[in-house]
Amino acid sequence: MPEPEGVIHQLYMERQLPPKVAEVARTQGEDPDRTSLMIEELRDMIYEKGECIPHRIDDDYLIKFLRARFWNVHHAYNLMVRYYAFRESNPEFYENVNPMALRSLGDDDIISISPYRDQEGRRVICFKFGKWRPSKIPIVDLFRATMLLLEVGSLEPQSQVLGGIGIMDLEGLTLNHAWNLTPAVAQKMLALLATSMPLRTSQIHIVNQGWVFDTAFQIFKPLLTDKMRQRLFFHGTDRASLHKYIDPEALPERYGGTKPEYPYTYWLEHLSRDEKVVDELQQLGYVSEPLLED
Repeated sequence: MPEPEGVIHQLYMERQLPPKVAEVARTQGEDPDRTSLMIEELRDMIYEKGECIPHRIDDDYLIKFLRARFWNVHHAYNLMVRYYAFRESNPEFYENVNPMALRSLGDDDIISISPYRDQEGRRVICFKFGKWRPSKIPIVDLFRATMLLLEVGSLEPQSQVLGGIGIMDLEGLTLNHAWNLTPAVAQKMLALLATSMPLRTSQIHIVNQGWVFDTAFQIFKPLLTDKMRQRLFFHGTDRASLHKYIDPEALPERYGGTKPEYPYTYWLEHLSRDEKVVDELQQLGYVSEPLLED
């Protein structure tokens, strides 16, 4: 499928950061004169403590954990331990999972990721939970797709520095959806979005929420730290409120923006042709065999 003009569904994996992003990285503690030293410190900590056995310890891989925790080596190490513990506890989210088998989440417009960046250079992912039909798509597929997107996003140096933004669109949310939101599910959602992945979710914007969400949110509240609460923003149907944080030039028309929206499957199709991305995902346990046609 040809790319529409100005739309690029591809990752930027060049090591050298754009000047503006490099400046942000410096404010976060990234110092070119100390980078090698801090990477080696993290590598030594992995060997000495032995609390996890990462599948890689090369510089590029360790850097994303350091960036995710603003170059605090101890925090980066703790993040890595949580990441591998989460993987060990939830192998069904990635082990022998074919990303192309998750097309239904794009076909049903449950998840979309913008090919555009916001005014700060961050990726924007939209989750439209009201369109999810639990009887058709098991909740494990939502976790699989979310984890896949975060794994892929963490390959981009720019996203490692800037993090990403989530929009949770709750239009059409029903009690049937809420019944699937158990405390165990809530804990796994927070692990993916806040505590256990080497990619920061900088902001989460809740839109079109109603009384069903207010009820379901009671499950989350006890699990949220102060830092998590500071990243949550509630807008209802107030698009002007959302635009205070995300420029309309980076938003689809449904959120008062100026851009067309593209399905999650568009990204899957393009990334499946990127050999480096495919190799990275295979190292993590994903498979890339073509699906059989019905």
